[in-house]
Amino acid sequence: MKEEKKTEEKLRYSPEELEEFKQIILEKLEKARADLKLLKEAYTNDSGSDTNDTSPTFKVLEEGQQVLSKEENSRLAARQERFINNLENALIRIKNGTYGICRETGKLISKERLRAVPHATLSIEAKTKMRKNNIND
Repeated sequence: MKEEKKTEEKLRYSPEELEEFKQIILEKLEKARADLKLLKEAYTNDSGSDTNDTSPTFKVLEEGQQVLSKEENSRLAARQERFINNLENALIRIKNGTYGICRETGKLISKERLRAVPHATLSIEAKTKMRKNNIND
């Protein structure tokens, strides 16, 4: 009977392991939310140091740069919001007991992968297979 358990593949992470992942996610969430706040401030902030008193040529160039910068910050903020959402979804998976299980293979995602990408829902095996299929399509 003990031999069966040794060869039986682990299906879920232990509560201790899930707690480790939860702490990683909470730390990343805190940093991501702070970064998002900075990004939003950067593209919504209208500082008083503008170019109202400079020549029209410089004003046009600077306004163009400000528009590009605001667009880039807006894109980065949207990406950051998706990242935060993915991390929050990972916390939900921890609560409902599905965290760390590959949505394609049903096998456990490696601890190394989850430490690096704690919101991962695919194992390296599934991700590689998906990329190969996309290239071949």
